[in-house]
Amino acid sequence: MIIRSNSASRHFERSETASSPSGFCEEKSLFAFLSLILFAFITTLALAAPTVDLPFGAWKRASNEPILSPQGTTWESAGTFNPATVMHNGKIVMLYRAQDASGTSRLGYGESSDGIHFTRSPRPLLFPETDYEKDGGVEDPRLQKFGESYYLTYTGYNKKDAQLCLATSLDLIHWERKGVILPAYKGNWNVGWTKSGAIVPIKIDGKYWMYWLGTAADKTDQMGLSYSTDLLHWTEATQTPVLPRRPGIFDSRVVEPGPPPILTEQGIVLIYNGADDNLVYRTAVAVFDRNDPRKLLYRSDAPIFAPEKEWEKVGQVPNVVFVEGMVATRSAEDVAGHWDYFLFYYGSADKYIGVAEARALRP
Repeated sequence: MIIRSNSASRHFERSETASSPSGFCEEKSLFAFLSLILFAFITTLALAAPTVDLPFGAWKRASNEPILSPQGTTWESAGTFNPATVMHNGKIVMLYRAQDASGTSRLGYGESSDGIHFTRSPRPLLFPETDYEKDGGVEDPRLQKFGESYYLTYTGYNKKDAQLCLATSLDLIHWERKGVILPAYKGNWNVGWTKSGAIVPIKIDGKYWMYWLGTAADKTDQMGLSYSTDLLHWTEATQTPVLPRRPGIFDSRVVEPGPPPILTEQGIVLIYNGADDNLVYRTAVAVFDRNDPRKLLYRSDAPIFAPEKEWEKVGQVPNVVFVEGMVATRSAEDVAGHWDYFLFYYGSADKYIGVAEARALRP
């Protein structure tokens, strides 16, 4: 359990008291009385302090080596990173960003039965076709499912603009593009590109909600929030970033959504990627009110995951762990039908894919 409270202190001035025994007793009685009041006040504050139970414990690497690496000389020769994952027909399906030597990105497809070893398709699943994807490519996927349909948010990049786009599928293989859903250079505070759409898994107040990345006037990248009734047309929900940067610490330069949020009784648990002024990327958590996705309840004071391995520090972009995929799964020995642990999939140094794990914590 994580307890967040404002520290409170109170100073009492000590008045002069006669040096007689009765005065001394009166002073002791007053001191005891004030101490009792102070203790009751502090206890009340502690009991009233907001608490947040995260649905997972400490993170650790499930593999000390990359689980996917660049291969070949064509579409995935320079980098395989920033994956989206989902459970489908008893397997973990991964859509990942693959980059060729010229810097053009496509989405690759892989499947796994154990979450570590993936069988890849020899051909890309999505590649640049439209004007908003031409030359730059299809980047940084995230997956969410509603009903029988899968919704893929991704960045369409045409070497000029990066914009948040949407595609839909019934089988994770055949995709129908829906176009740009958050245009660049528009919004209440965004003055640049739009990226990284993480959709909340249920409707709240009759609406779908999505956290995303925009660029503020000071050229820092911060988190926005929009809502929709049809997943195609989105309206911004706040006048300022819903999760702003914090100068001087690990998320001073970039605050970017990770995988789609986890919904718990405590709130909307959003894993996010933060970068400091040196563009070192680390992982953190924010929790929003499940009845009001604009209301922040808790935010990490320190990262929960950071670059440590050589392959996380050295690559196309140094010092990056960037979480985009997540699945809840069970251990082989589980017989209670509970989710035992979470797997978190991340891009490292814009070149490899790694996986971390954490035990699921149930109330």
